[in-house]
Parts: sequence; C-alpha cells; structure tokens
Amino acid sequence: MVEGMASDDPLRDHSSDLVVYAARLIRTVRRRNDLPPGFRVLSMLDEHGDIGVTRLAELDGCSQPTMSATVTGLVDRGWVAKRPRPGDARAADVHLTDAGRTELTRARSANAATVAALVAASGHTADNVATAVAVLRDLLAATEPAPVPASLHPLDERTS
Repeated sequence: MVEGMASDDPLRDHSSDLVVYAARLIRTVRRRNDLPPGFRVLSMLDEHGDIGVTRLAELDGCSQPTMSATVTGLVDRGWVAKRPRPGDARAADVHLTDAGRTELTRARSANAATVAALVAASGHTADNVATAVAVLRDLLAATEPAPVPASLHPLDERTS
C-alpha cells in the first residue's frame, strides 16, 4: 500500500496502488531502455491511427506547440510523416511510417525483456502477469472511447 493512502475501502486502496505502481513501472522501464524522444507519440499513433497534431497534444496532455515540435523531430527521423487529411487538404494527419513501426516494435521488445527480467527476479509468474494485463486491458476498454475516424476530427487541427 502506498504510504498515507489507507482507507476503509480496500478496492479504492488497491486501485490507487495500481495507478501509482503502474506509473513507477513505466518510468523504470523508460529509464532502463532509454526510449527515444517521442516514443509515446509512436505508441499513440499505433493505438489511434492517423490523427492531427492538436489531437495528439490532447491525448498526451501537452500543448499543441510542444507536440508540433515532437512531431517535427519524429518526421526528421523518418518515423512519422504528415499527409493531407482525406476530404480536407488544409488539414494534415500524422501517421506512422514503416521505419516508425519498426522502431516501435524494437522499443516494445526491449520493454518486454526489461519487464520479464523484473518479473522473473520478483518470483512472480507469467500467469500473474497475464492477470495484471487482463485487468489493465479491461479497465482501459471500459474507459476509453472508440477512436474517432480521421474524417470526423475537428477542423481546428489544420496545419500551415
């Protein structure tokens, strides 16, 4: 249990712990694997498909200028590209390139190796991890709206 969080509600306590320890695990994995700048953007594009910079910024919880700079860096690496949005040539969507998908696969493989080593050292089993994954997947499925098709995104994502 995270210090200072005990209550009379075990579900609430464990739920808090889940968020805290999941975030700590993610930070640990990022530090150990030295993930490339913008890795989260590659992952978001894999999850949500082609979307504009403004929507990426909303999903990431950052400003549009910050996301625009991140996307520019990813374009420079060849990991993403911008293309006109179908039906609105004034707007651009960002999409993963083959090189970006390869980098995402490489980084996820490194993440898997890191977590597998931590699990093995902790004495937990593959079944324990499968249960944790099932819980997280179900929680996310219950809270995330379905991705919005690019053709329905707001026009405020236009780029110049």
